[in-house]
Amino acid sequence: MKCGPKLKLFTLNSHYSLAKEISDILNVPLGASSVKRFSDGEIQINIEESVRGCEVYLIQSTSEPANEHLMELLIMIDAMKRASAETINVIMPYYGYARQDRKARAREPITAKLVADLIERAGATRLITLDLHARQIQGFFDIPVDQLMGVPVLAEYFKKKLPTEEIVVVAPDNGGVGRARKMATILDTPIALIDKRRPEPNVAQVMNIIGDVSGKKVIIIDDLIDTAGTLTSAAEALIDRGAEEIYACCTHPVLSGKAIERIESSVIKELVITNSIYLPEEKKINKITSLTIAPLLADTVLRVHNNASVSVLFD
Repeated sequence: MKCGPKLKLFTLNSHYSLAKEISDILNVPLGASSVKRFSDGEIQINIEESVRGCEVYLIQSTSEPANEHLMELLIMIDAMKRASAETINVIMPYYGYARQDRKARAREPITAKLVADLIERAGATRLITLDLHARQIQGFFDIPVDQLMGVPVLAEYFKKKLPTEEIVVVAPDNGGVGRARKMATILDTPIALIDKRRPEPNVAQVMNIIGDVSGKKVIIIDDLIDTAGTLTSAAEALIDRGAEEIYACCTHPVLSGKAIERIESSVIKELVITNSIYLPEEKKINKITSLTIAPLLADTVLRVHNNASVSVLFD
């Protein structure tokens, strides 16, 4: 499959290096645009080449600072629409606000739905994303949503690194069982589950471990790691249950607050992440291994562009 002359790639400020990787794989240069700030902080975007009648792909994760990156994206979508782009495909490796997908308490907003409405109303015609925190977010959109999975990328790394007969894949909570089972199927290993409760956001208490981890190399898998409090507590509990070594992996390395400090001082031997979110130099420690998702996203762009099936990439 090849890229036609009407395919154009643009990036904003959240993750230039990932956009450049995708650009190099597709052999399609990044489009010319600029993002500036007025003195009061308002965002000004200029598209510096024609996009009339083009199939445009905008690459932007809504990672920290989430509000800035989301606003950049919305303004760029609007600019593309007003410049007569034929289609506006948003590549959002990390979908911010995805944890606010339902009303857990009275008078709470459903911000993940609000973000979906904003993206769609701005003029996007498709969303390509990776490991939504809640799968039902796909239903918040009335445009096509292609949700790719980071599990195969992570599993392939561990398949080469560890003897599969020594591995147990661990889900950090009930909601992660499907993801853990997917990785365990690829690696042909058993799974275990951590039963926990969360009294408030970013605070979790390990309650029990369901499954045998004694003498095993354990891989904890999650969609994202934020403050790493849950992760490091789970790792300690697994060691107490006789696990030999603790590895962890996730698609989205949010890693806010004291996350890096906690991981550095924890019993976790290695944390494997993808580059769905830009990782600044101060967060790059020896325990962290980053895998690229650029080939997966580039393949998706090619398939969408050529009207080929994308479903084969979901696995």
